[in-house]
Amino acid sequence: MVKLEISQIIIDEGKSEQVIVLNECDGPRRLPIVLGSAEAYAIRAHLSGVITRRPLTHDLMYSFLNTMEIELEKVIIDKLVDNTFHAKIYLITKDDTLKVVDARPSDGIALAVRTSSPIFAEESIFDQLSKKAQ
Repeated sequence: MVKLEISQIIIDEGKSEQVIVLNECDGPRRLPIVLGSAEAYAIRAHLSGVITRRPLTHDLMYSFLNTMEIELEKVIIDKLVDNTFHAKIYLITKDDTLKVVDARPSDGIALAVRTSSPIFAEESIFDQLSKKAQ
């Protein structure tokens, strides 16, 4: 697996889709992911320290995890199917049970930034992208 960090969020007000760029922590590879405007705002707002009057959806999910004493262990971007990335959120319950939830990468990233949890991608994602580039 490849550990990633957020490099930049590219927002174009004229488009409904935005891009988040994740960089490989210990290497040169980059992973650009298209996401919706709401998800881009949720990630960017949290990283910028913006406080909203009412909780955004990902803030609500974060509160739910805390209330239920569930730890977000990590987010793994695990597949690329028909130009769409897929992810899994790994959760640890209060009785130390591992639960894995299917998610959009954008939702996983929005939760990961709120919980300071690591984000990973399967090596196969980069293999697929390099084959497409050739």
